Amino acid sequence: MTILGLDAYEMMQEADLSDLKSKGYLLRHKKSGARVLLMENDDNNKVFSIGFRTPPSDSTGVPHIMEHSVLCGSKDFPVKDPFVELVKGSLNTFLNAMTYPDKTVYPVASCNDIDFQNLMHVYMDAVFYPNIYQYEEIFRQEGWSYKLESPDDSLEYNGVVYNEMKGAFSSPEGVLDRMILNSLFPDTSYANESGGDPDFIPELTYEQFLDFHRKYYHPSNSYIYLYGSMNMKEKLNWLDENYLSKFDKIEVDSEIQFQKPFDKVKEIEMTYSISSEETELDNTYLSYNKVIGTSLDEKLYLAFQILDYALLSAPGAPLKKALVDAGIGKDIMGSYDNGIYQPIFSVVAKNANLEQKENFLGVIKDTLQNIVDNGINKKALEAGINYHEFRFREADFGNYPKGLMYGLQMFDSWLYDEEKPFLHMEAIPTLEFLKTQIETGYFESLIQTYLLDNTHASIVIVKPEKGRTARLDRELEEALQKYKDSLSESEINKIVKDMEALREYQESESSKEDLEKIPVLSREDISKEIEPIYNEEKEIDGIKMVYHNIDTNGIGYATLMFDLSGIPEEKLAYAGLLQAVMGLIDTTNYEYGELFNEINIHTGGIGTSLELYADVTKVRDKDFRATFEIKGKALYSKMDVLFSMMREVLMETKLEDEKRLKEILSMLKSRLQMSFQSSGHTTAALRALSYDSPLAKFKDDTDGIGYYQVVKEIEENFEEKKEELISNLKDIAASIFRADNMMVSYTSEEKGLEPACEEIKKIKANLHEGERVVETPCIIHCKKRNEGLKTSSKVQYVARVGNFIDRGVPYSGALQILKVILSYDYLWQNVRVKGGAYGCMSSFNRVGEGYFISYRDPNLKKTMETYEGIVDYLKDFTVDERDMTKYIIGTFSNIDRPMTPSSKGDRSMNLYMNHVSEDMIRKERLEILKAQQEDIRALADVVSAVLKADQLCVIGSEEKIEEQKDMFGEVKILF
Repeated sequence: MTILGLDAYEMMQEADLSDLKSKGYLLRHKKSGARVLLMENDDNNKVFSIGFRTPPSDSTGVPHIMEHSVLCGSKDFPVKDPFVELVKGSLNTFLNAMTYPDKTVYPVASCNDIDFQNLMHVYMDAVFYPNIYQYEEIFRQEGWSYKLESPDDSLEYNGVVYNEMKGAFSSPEGVLDRMILNSLFPDTSYANESGGDPDFIPELTYEQFLDFHRKYYHPSNSYIYLYGSMNMKEKLNWLDENYLSKFDKIEVDSEIQFQKPFDKVKEIEMTYSISSEETELDNTYLSYNKVIGTSLDEKLYLAFQILDYALLSAPGAPLKKALVDAGIGKDIMGSYDNGIYQPIFSVVAKNANLEQKENFLGVIKDTLQNIVDNGINKKALEAGINYHEFRFREADFGNYPKGLMYGLQMFDSWLYDEEKPFLHMEAIPTLEFLKTQIETGYFESLIQTYLLDNTHASIVIVKPEKGRTARLDRELEEALQKYKDSLSESEINKIVKDMEALREYQESESSKEDLEKIPVLSREDISKEIEPIYNEEKEIDGIKMVYHNIDTNGIGYATLMFDLSGIPEEKLAYAGLLQAVMGLIDTTNYEYGELFNEINIHTGGIGTSLELYADVTKVRDKDFRATFEIKGKALYSKMDVLFSMMREVLMETKLEDEKRLKEILSMLKSRLQMSFQSSGHTTAALRALSYDSPLAKFKDDTDGIGYYQVVKEIEENFEEKKEELISNLKDIAASIFRADNMMVSYTSEEKGLEPACEEIKKIKANLHEGERVVETPCIIHCKKRNEGLKTSSKVQYVARVGNFIDRGVPYSGALQILKVILSYDYLWQNVRVKGGAYGCMSSFNRVGEGYFISYRDPNLKKTMETYEGIVDYLKDFTVDERDMTKYIIGTFSNIDRPMTPSSKGDRSMNLYMNHVSEDMIRKERLEILKAQQEDIRALADVVSAVLKADQLCVIGSEEKIEEQKDMFGEVKILF
């Protein structure tokens, strides 16, 4: 790239990022002082982000509230919620904003050039010219405000961030993570909670909020990033002319301070809430935390990722194994957080007890010292390095654009040294260096220096307290009542009027003129063509293969699929357990730790899952197919190792290993509880659907609340249950891992096909033999429960579900538009904006399942009433052509996502298994593309059918659920 004609910028640095097929450029905008980084390459999924260093000076959550608020209207785009308008009406492949402990980042991505420019414009205007100065209501809506409907009501707090953080602080893991960070950096901004502590959020004033923007949201404190295939010169000129040239360079004191190391280890205790029926026994978190240099040391940065794998994260890793063997905690977790200036290595024992603290610390120190003295497992280091190198080269981040992930990773050095933005983008040389250090004692010396001798450390203990949530709620209620009692009549009336003003602001609609300032593409910008489907049926020595011929850059993606239709309903949870233990238990030829290392030395990894496929041609018959799947990926030259290790997992696993089974059950119970707390909305929706859907009941029994109940029962009564458990696992394995019960999905280029075919022939000969038993397909019995599931949380996850096809209403492509309309219009306005919930969603699928859900919601009954109002909303749905087009564009942004080679293969196989044809996809695409107002109004029948099913499930506060218990068929404690 030439900077000729770019007089507004000076080139600071160039980098050849050949491993990422990119050229890197670091520039400085002369007038404003803005830092600008470019990654130029041929990736059509373009990324733009602007970030700011935002160290918090307290725990009022001002960086987080600001992140929400600047996206609520700006000078050029004065509508109340341009973020939502973009979600509804752009072809973005990513659109969000994120608050971290030391920075706030606003990234967008799109494959469409016009759309990408529009997104850049809205985001630049949002951060530099937000409407927060004109409308205090934005602060009160997104941050916090007093809630008082009338002078006689009880005074409460409300606000989106306030309620979000109430939910976050309800999670013991969330409390622990924050306490670890705060404990290690008491003299820096990391001592404060950037997201906001609910106890302190109401201390933030509107003027302090504005001062934060004035100080930090200036180009001199900004980090601008452009990635992908675009005219960089054009973008830079636009940034200069429209925004950066309007500002003069200033000094912004935002440097992230270095915490001076401690002379001795700190110890901190904190409590978290459990429900009134949970036990305090085996419910304490013990953590051992060390600060590891700085993130500007590129060797340490990667070396401790490898050590995290080798010591702690890999199954069978010595630190994890030693703690489990010592009976300390039932789930050993850990992390290496290198996304801050001074990274943290943590070891955590969950479901432990306070009196185990000294033993916990002793086992860690003894184990680490033994490793230093006798040497670390070299294969574990080799596997860890290969694992990270494979991930780096594959650059598959799932639904997240790789350009986005590169940009976020660059902050790990750029934020702390503006001359080193590319430090972690050139990982291959560092990985090669680490390979040469495996035999030198290098890693052992790191353990001695940073994990043993290092006193910049903390022991953080988080203990359970029964009824803590109720106590805190009561104390808050009393404090608010005391405050209200201190107010004069006029002061109380002012709070009521302020709330009325906020409601008026929320209910007022942006003018048509302002809405039209948000750019919208046309329907003509959307291709009528569907994404190709890559399915080619083959037969390899009698085994059915569905082959997906895709350019994979030399990697083969293989999935072996085993039918589960013969597993009886009462044993479905055991199928889930079989999937959970595979790969985590000893085999004939390997201890489970060695197995994991062997896999990661030679391949990109192997994993198992249970998958469900509904036959969309037989929705009324409720036909679906369940499979046990083992998936792996490797270079073509390593296909023999990949399939050999898959066979080892399937056929040689020692399912009679009682000790290891109990360990896995304890870990499973713990991880499921964590999942329910972080993803309670989807958990509740699945549970509610399971009341009437055999497919959902199957999934709930193998991965949801039904599954958890079985796991908990076996784990707590292991001695009585172990023989039954082992017998069921062995029976299921013998019945499903058979050649005549297997099919294969395989993704590669043509030259990668032959190696896989040879290995399929070999694995066929090594599966269980015998005549296939024709079994009666599994009959699943559903029961309507309408549960209120109580936890210690301060917020709710509220789900209302039903099947519309069962009630005679057909599926149509327009339902994909309805999902956008509801999630970002009706539900957004009523559940999030007015109700204060952090999130709200809806969904409708081809088999007739529909749901409405809320996330971290302070309400329950009010949200259920909001769901009931959808029918009338749709009957009166009125929209002009521009807005209808906007909803259609937003729908396609969800459908037309860029895909990695593996995701193209997975999508193709998914369509194959669900019997979805090209014609069906093409028909749905046209239904979306041609949809009009009357098509949306007609969907009132779909919503009515969903609501008539009267299926609901709520996970949340035990007090709130008890208040509304008449709403439920069953009320019980979740954990």
